[in-house]
Amino acid sequence: MKTTVILTVLLGMTAVSAYVEELDDTFMETKEETEIWLIEFYSPWCAFCKQLDPVWHAIGSELRSLGSPVRVGKSDATAHTGLAKEFKVRGYPAIMVLKNDRKYNYEGPRTKDGIMDFANRVAGPDVRGLPSQQMFQHVMSRQPVMFVYIGASSPLKGNYTAAAKELIVHTYFFSAGRDILPKDVNIPKLPAVAVFKEDTVLTYSEETDGDLKMWINRERFRSYSKIDSYTLYSMGDTGKMVALALVDDRASWEKSRRYKSLVEQVALNHKELYSKDFYFGYMEGGDYVKGLVMGEVLMPSIIVLNLSNDGYFLPPIVMETEQHLMDFLNGVLDKSFECQGGSGVSQRVRRLVYEARNTLTPLFERAPMVGCVLLSIPVVGVALICYMGYKWKVPSQGEKDGQEALPGAQIEESPGKSGAIEQKKKSAAEKKSD
Repeated sequence: MKTTVILTVLLGMTAVSAYVEELDDTFMETKEETEIWLIEFYSPWCAFCKQLDPVWHAIGSELRSLGSPVRVGKSDATAHTGLAKEFKVRGYPAIMVLKNDRKYNYEGPRTKDGIMDFANRVAGPDVRGLPSQQMFQHVMSRQPVMFVYIGASSPLKGNYTAAAKELIVHTYFFSAGRDILPKDVNIPKLPAVAVFKEDTVLTYSEETDGDLKMWINRERFRSYSKIDSYTLYSMGDTGKMVALALVDDRASWEKSRRYKSLVEQVALNHKELYSKDFYFGYMEGGDYVKGLVMGEVLMPSIIVLNLSNDGYFLPPIVMETEQHLMDFLNGVLDKSFECQGGSGVSQRVRRLVYEARNTLTPLFERAPMVGCVLLSIPVVGVALICYMGYKWKVPSQGEKDGQEALPGAQIEESPGKSGAIEQKKKSAAEKKSD
């Protein structure tokens, strides 16, 4: 009986593994041009890669069972360095889709649903057509933010398609005729690009919104939402700041709930004032922000992050009302409040020390001797470099006395010594003439 169970488990593992192919340096030479691949680059010693492994095999199995055209593979980047270099892998695990020789990097959470949504989105058309009102309503009910091109072919559609090809890693793109839109939607001028979110419709204007791709990148986030570290990282590319409620439902639940509600009210009730400069949301736990500010963070609290330069703003008073928060945001905008942190030289040095301390402290706690050895290596290296530099710069005693000079060096002699040399040369010439 036990043997049967073991064989069943082994066969099941083999079947699952069959859906994920191991790739080596010959992959680019042997793959077919039309194939779409979802690839993970991993390292055998990477703990995050080991955690992802069962998720990765489950993704391979489900995509195969759904009849997806996406093939799933993985590659040991430490063994197949040529392939890793081809895909410019810089960290593990690295996840990407290869489609038509174009690479799309995945920067979202390492979850099954997140990765599968990314793969299905990128594998499909860059712009998906909506043929009916029913389909339009169905998609809108599932997409919190929905970009739609409306109208016939035009230069704007070409720009929209080009933007979709690049930004498909983040969101879906659709196109529809005017008759497909809901009756209550008013688009004054066609063709147009519109975004549907939070029961509102915003239309792109080149005169006021600038570059189309940059506008899409700014508008692809909801006005208020739950934010994680991956979302914060993506928000950093938009130029907007983030007004964030840091909450902890395990303690101070009532205060956390009040801060979340306060940020949401300002976000939704005053869009016209702040949507151009801020995103709003809440984050559970403060570990990520703690690393950003390089110190302890009061929980719960409200903070404004400037992700473009790793800066942050803390409110000068306790936030009790909408007006308190609005005064704080206005002060951030008119620079009444000092931006702390940043990316200056001193902050970079401080961050280096902070990260080194956070890395070494757990190591010293678990294995003090190993920590001492690792810490001594850079210290000895720096000391050796300083010593060699000192020896190179300090002249030897012979060089001080003028006994030895570097080849090609010119020594300026005193007038007296120069005269003596000339006298010796003259005497030698006279003796030779005699």
